[in-house]
Amino acid sequence: MEREGIQRKLAAILSADVAGYSRMMSEDEAGTLATLKAHRAELIDPTVEKFGGRIVKLMGDGALVEFPSVVDAVECAIAIQNGMAERNAGVPDELRIVFRIGINVGDIIVERDDIYGDGVNVAARLEGLAEPGGFCVSGKVYEEVGNKLDAAFEDLGPTKVKNIPKSVQVYRWSMAADTAQRTARAKGALPLSEKPSIAVLPFDNMSGDQEQEYFADGLTEDIITELSRFQSFFVIARHSTFFYKGKQVTMQDVGRDLGVHYVVEGSVRKAGSRMRVVVQLIDANSGSHIWAERYDHDVTDIFDLQDEVTRSIVAAIPGQLESADIDRIRRKRPEDLAVYDYVLRGKMHHHRGTKDDNAEALRLLDKAIKMDPGFSEAYAWKACTLGQALALGFGDDKEDLFARDVAACEKALSLDENNFECHWIMCEVRMMVARLDDAELHHRKAFALNPNDPRVLGQRCELLTWLGRPDEGAEWARMAMRLDPFNAARRAHLLGRALYVAGKYAEAIEAFRQVRAPSFKQHAEIAACHAQLGAVEKAGQHVGEVLQLKPDFSIADHAGGLPFEDPLDGDRYRDGFVKAGLPE
Repeated sequence: MEREGIQRKLAAILSADVAGYSRMMSEDEAGTLATLKAHRAELIDPTVEKFGGRIVKLMGDGALVEFPSVVDAVECAIAIQNGMAERNAGVPDELRIVFRIGINVGDIIVERDDIYGDGVNVAARLEGLAEPGGFCVSGKVYEEVGNKLDAAFEDLGPTKVKNIPKSVQVYRWSMAADTAQRTARAKGALPLSEKPSIAVLPFDNMSGDQEQEYFADGLTEDIITELSRFQSFFVIARHSTFFYKGKQVTMQDVGRDLGVHYVVEGSVRKAGSRMRVVVQLIDANSGSHIWAERYDHDVTDIFDLQDEVTRSIVAAIPGQLESADIDRIRRKRPEDLAVYDYVLRGKMHHHRGTKDDNAEALRLLDKAIKMDPGFSEAYAWKACTLGQALALGFGDDKEDLFARDVAACEKALSLDENNFECHWIMCEVRMMVARLDDAELHHRKAFALNPNDPRVLGQRCELLTWLGRPDEGAEWARMAMRLDPFNAARRAHLLGRALYVAGKYAEAIEAFRQVRAPSFKQHAEIAACHAQLGAVEKAGQHVGEVLQLKPDFSIADHAGGLPFEDPLDGDRYRDGFVKAGLPE
């Protein structure tokens, strides 16, 4: 039963305050109050009235407004911010009144002329997250507004706010992003590619030394060239991106002008014998940063330095792009998915590596193939997923899996002979059946087409191990791990196996320990290493781990199909497992 004078209702709440109000009051109290009063009388109050709002209370520099309509509340906020931008034109920055606004919709308590409740509190917290001149809305507001308004919002994701138990889904509106979207529509912006599209802007020379300009330009050109090797990306050519050299532009401008999802920008600074390169990957729609990295090196041979930094940057960006693109595609409705979207979702499930995910990956990739039978990448990843099923024992009919795997690979290559991923996958397939000459042929083609992909470098380690050159293979694994340090643990097993085959058992143990969440395979390899070193007790501990994780483990199943070119290498490999006491 409600108390007298108190009622509950659902409403949209707009909370606003003035950015930097305390500073302005301390510098000119009378002038600030007079200016704020004029803005309220001439813009704020009439705009609120126009959109059906009720000003509940004024709080010095702030206001709390109630609206019966969520759409009206958002339209009012846009009108206020646009109106304030016009009124501030020509006014010195330090004298401008700039509002921040938060909007929420929820259940509120109305007592006499005031309102309370979490609905109000969330609006106030959203106001604190807004940029000066912009506003933030809750997920509920965003869903309610939908496509009813022509407004650009940036998804900030679930956000923890003070005194609110659950995280709040937050979306941010800024005048720059909104203006860019409207301008793009007016001009007829370039259509976005289905693939992740990227522009690399000319790197800034921060050295104050014009002689370093060639290094910055050369680095930019190399990154463009090397990213272009990835068929899964749409990369803007050098002549278009160098149009922006020396110009002050927003990422939204670049995204609109060039029709790209993402922008890479960076800087080069030389101090004495040291060179620092900073690179950032940015979402062109929102201007938000996806990834940033700094590279510090001694300047010895400038061209070697340029090559090394280029390779490091190009090795890192694809993974960051794929993660960002997966987030973007997750927000799409199922009926809006395109061919590339299905491929990317298929890759996501493939990488998870479970039996159910493998089956879901194949379903999505088949969907992509049905939509576009000429898309080679869909066949390439189908082949990779079938190979994963074969390697991990996800199917009973191994001959059928292998035949489908080879067929998918051959189809991918028939559609695009220059797709390095097709050759990389075909190398994997050929290694499975010990056709090492064919495997090396496909690997060399993959490496020639894209020498910057850490997967290709790691594959070289595996191939050289089977060919009896494990020491050389270990160096390739280390190179892959240096190029892709965030995923180094993925290739630690390849390094460990190469070192084990090379007889460097202590080093192999250290490599195997870098593997995240070791499987029975890693424990078996570590047991074999300890056995070869004569550490019987330690070997036995890992044998116990193997049998706990895989009670039916046998040396024959684990090592019997490994494609060593020299049978003696295979015998030496199995010897450690026998010494460890693993079941034969």
